[in-house]
Amino acid sequence: METSTLPKLHDAAKDFMPINGTDYLELYVSNSKQAAHFYKTAFGFQSLAYAGLETGLKDRESYVVVQDKIRLVLTSPLKSGTDIGRHIDQHGDGVKVVALWVDDATYAYNTAIEKGAKSYMEPQTEEDENGKVVRSGIYTYGETVHIFVERKEYSGIFMPGYKKWETPYYNPESVGLKYVDHMVGNVGWNKMNYWVDFYENVLGFVNILSFDDNDISTEYTALMSKVMSNGNGRIKFPINEPAEGKKKSQVEEYLDFYEGEGVQHIAVATDDIITTVKQLRSRGVEFLRVPDTYYEAVTDRVGEIDEDIAPLRELGILVDRDDEGYLLQIFTRPVEPRPTMFFEIIQRKGAQSFGKGNFKALFEAIEREQEVRGTLH
Repeated sequence: METSTLPKLHDAAKDFMPINGTDYLELYVSNSKQAAHFYKTAFGFQSLAYAGLETGLKDRESYVVVQDKIRLVLTSPLKSGTDIGRHIDQHGDGVKVVALWVDDATYAYNTAIEKGAKSYMEPQTEEDENGKVVRSGIYTYGETVHIFVERKEYSGIFMPGYKKWETPYYNPESVGLKYVDHMVGNVGWNKMNYWVDFYENVLGFVNILSFDDNDISTEYTALMSKVMSNGNGRIKFPINEPAEGKKKSQVEEYLDFYEGEGVQHIAVATDDIITTVKQLRSRGVEFLRVPDTYYEAVTDRVGEIDEDIAPLRELGILVDRDDEGYLLQIFTRPVEPRPTMFFEIIQRKGAQSFGKGNFKALFEAIEREQEVRGTLH
């Protein structure tokens, strides 16, 4: 069941793994150049940095796009037989690296390894004329990794090995996306508590919310979820696992098509969700829709809100309230050919929770999409 109030996060003095925030997300994609163009034109990101043949790389290329505090690194292989290519062949396009900004990447790595993490990358220093960056990395669920990034002695555009990426063509205006609010991982049957323990023991996170199959279920499908947060609350990782239902849940569909555990969706924050969603829709981003009947009782359920209901209904934006305030949220359809990764747009007006009151309507909307895909059986 969902806890009625959010517990206070643990004292900073007890936080053995201090993390400043999300540094970047790296997606392995089949065509990084086209993916960068998509995230610019559809989602309002700007060109930032590039690494590839022109910077001395022989096996891959990466385009970095930025919007406020959100940095996406889009990486593709340049030849066959690479690990990146194998990853894409198995999983499709998706998140490989969730990079965490830390003050000391060597300490973070050593501490995580001592506490049982599997090594992905030993601490290494990368330098150029703008200073140095230290990075290290560990595995988490599936093939997803966390890279610790220490950049206090670096003043360059992104990091060593990258050059500034400037394009003579279109750099669109921002759509108002600010930062990564949370990121959801889908794990296998009965693996949620294993990964909850991992984040508690290895990274010092705490479980701030739990949802069971009574909270997150419809007539046909169910799932369970626990929300993990780091000490300062800037990093939140809900972890989902399937639960028994009459038909195949969205988590099972994801695991089938991603062919393993991985990042299900990236939630990005905005200060004005109505304007942001209008702009995203005008640029071709597709969103899940709930029935219009959802809006007939929305104020009875959440009380008075600042926004008019009419534009929320028109755009399909959902509303929920907790003890701290309310939130507005909407979910895109998958942004890849496989029904795997998608985005959430969220605006918090005090609320610190994750929209429990919307779960049923949202998951019924997802089931309608699954039915069209022929995967709800």
